[in-house]
Amino acid sequence: MNLNKLTIKQALEGLKAKRFSSEELTRACLKQINKTNKQLNSFLTLNPKAIDEAKTADKRIAASIKSFKKYPLLGIPYALKDNFLTNGLRTTASAKVLDNYIPQYSATVYARLKQSAAVLLGKTNMDAWAHGSSTETSDYGTTRNPWNLNHTPGGSSGGSAAAVAADQSIFAIGSETAGSVRGPACWCGVTGLKPTYGRVSRYGVIAMASSTDSPGPITKTVYDAALVTQVIAGHDPFDATTSQKPVDIKPQALSSQTNLKGIKIGLPQEYLVKEMDPKAKKLVLQAIDKLQQLGCQLEKISLLDPHYSIGVYTIIQRSEVSSNLARYDGIRYGNSRSHFNYEAKNRVMLGTYTLSTGYYDQYYNKAQKVRTLIINQFNQVFKNLDLIVGPIMPGPALKVGASQASPMFGELVDMLAEPSSIAGLTGLSLPCGFVNHLPVGLQITGPQFAEQKVLQIGHAYQQATDWHTKKPPAYD
Repeated sequence: MNLNKLTIKQALEGLKAKRFSSEELTRACLKQINKTNKQLNSFLTLNPKAIDEAKTADKRIAASIKSFKKYPLLGIPYALKDNFLTNGLRTTASAKVLDNYIPQYSATVYARLKQSAAVLLGKTNMDAWAHGSSTETSDYGTTRNPWNLNHTPGGSSGGSAAAVAADQSIFAIGSETAGSVRGPACWCGVTGLKPTYGRVSRYGVIAMASSTDSPGPITKTVYDAALVTQVIAGHDPFDATTSQKPVDIKPQALSSQTNLKGIKIGLPQEYLVKEMDPKAKKLVLQAIDKLQQLGCQLEKISLLDPHYSIGVYTIIQRSEVSSNLARYDGIRYGNSRSHFNYEAKNRVMLGTYTLSTGYYDQYYNKAQKVRTLIINQFNQVFKNLDLIVGPIMPGPALKVGASQASPMFGELVDMLAEPSSIAGLTGLSLPCGFVNHLPVGLQITGPQFAEQKVLQIGHAYQQATDWHTKKPPAYD
């Protein structure tokens, strides 16, 4: 048995039955990392205490089977995107400005995973500062897609998605500003959940755009995504934007809810954009047909063309980037601002311009007004529908170097994720087929705090199909 190929659910069952230990599980993942990371460049920093954490987990398991109630992810190895602060372990955000930065405190997401007794394998590569959708802007080199090393894994959480797809890790954590969890999950053929904005704490996450940043899990199954989200979600006194609403995510309830009768789903016609690969479009429509077979009622709906969201998102995100990167002045953190790469400088300049006197009303203020229109439209649609379905990316993964052809590469490939991110909604990406041996993903979007319903429909789809079980041939 290749332990590193297990899902969280399978690994927990094996640990409870004592068929293997957390140390064996962790060593299997580390072996796969050592074997494949030179090709993939998915991990930047390994945790030197990973085996010690696994041994501690084994002691807890040996002491009492009840330990799993107290520690819900006891002994499960995972990977963490390198923009989450880890006290005592290097955190770079894939930027040379923070090349040797050792945080003095931890992100809430990391702290909660530690409290759940999950085992940190290491920190994964990403677009520097999360500026990109291909993991090509990393100052530490491009991460490669396990399905084809000539293609990008997507971004900015490309390292996390590649690590899960290549079975280097049982699960991983990413963060999304607009597509940075769902996009890489799609292109790497794994499952990615973007929680509602404010459902998961941003405390200790190196900020990109503070009004849309959302940490989320990248996993092998929808069920696993529910297990992880249940641990990391919830109010945090250190993050005033987190919701006081109780976390109602129940993974165990998913197994008994495979009948989707009565659930109303909408397919926005505008989301079948002209840029879509025809073969990918066909697969997405077939996946929606499958949801209908499982009981969903489909309605074709109309929403604001996602192309409008490109401009709104670009202005808001660049403005918030210019504000958030202002703190990296070379005095408090690592290296000087001369270490910023081209992409970071480009975004800071554009953001500063849109916020400057004489242009604020023309650009930033107008973008916020259109954002409100998008939010109101979603609210109106969800009065009659439970969920919205459609594509998450216009097509399968593009070749490495594709981002160099367009300064708006990320905004264009993520256009189908941007409206829901702007509105702070929850969304799921899950595999639904292949084009030229590269994965294609289905997007399921729900209202704010509707994670359980989104996970329910995604889990039912995965119970009825096997796309999520497919592995890249070189890593199978």
